Amino acid sequence: MFRYTYNTLVYGHEPIEKGIDRLARFGYDGVELIGEPAEMDVSAIRDELQRHGTRASSIISIFTPERDIVSSDPAIRRAAIEYVRGNVDLAADLGADIVTFTPTACMKIAPEADLSDEWAWAVAAAREIARYAAQHGVTIAVEPWNRYETYLITRAARAVEFVQEVGEPNIGVMADTFHMSIEEPDIAQAIRTIGSRLVHVHLADSNRAAPGYGHLDFKPIVQAIADVGYTGWISYELLPAAGDVWGVLSGAGAPEFLDEYTEAAITHTKAIVRELRLS
Repeated sequence: MFRYTYNTLVYGHEPIEKGIDRLARFGYDGVELIGEPAEMDVSAIRDELQRHGTRASSIISIFTPERDIVSSDPAIRRAAIEYVRGNVDLAADLGADIVTFTPTACMKIAPEADLSDEWAWAVAAAREIARYAAQHGVTIAVEPWNRYETYLITRAARAVEFVQEVGEPNIGVMADTFHMSIEEPDIAQAIRTIGSRLVHVHLADSNRAAPGYGHLDFKPIVQAIADVGYTGWISYELLPAAGDVWGVLSGAGAPEFLDEYTEAAITHTKAIVRELRLS
């Protein structure tokens, strides 16, 4: 029913071929890649995917202060748009379906300009990016983040408003259960609010570990995902509980995020799918 993929961000600076091999070994259908086109050998990645009988599922955009869609600096806004367009190119080159989009830089929690202006800049940028992505057969997934990482789009309902205003057929809403566990009173109901606009899913537990390692009940969540007719990628963006996430990952300080969580995430979800008789 679903296709399964895993965000390789959590593998730190490990060579990508090791991550692809691990995902193939644990039965994943796809590989979710980080959107850093200038740092990636597309040909080598394509060869590794083919060798392991898997494919690229999605490209995760990383929004920094230099890639802020709603910066008060027009040059930064333009650079952010060009960055996402580059991720669309990367997705097209690798055959991936999805590129993610969030209007603000990560960890930016206060606006620089009037909110109505920032909203308008975000809508205009998303519309331009979606139209470009449509030419390459790529879908744009708008991801709400929690209040500690953004301020502009933190809830599913707000993301739905956003994609409705953008008004392009290939832009939809992404559900990330870690962010939703902070912001949504009822995650399953929030997914139903997204409805047919759901285009990508990240499953992570309340502590951003693999499903089953925190206190979220994934049965109603998976049921809601099925109920809205979603048959796309189920991905796992898991990160350690640390202030310096990248330092922990690059220093191999979280080995459970390698084989242990990679296997546990897909195993836990597939068990729920079987229990709910969705497959």
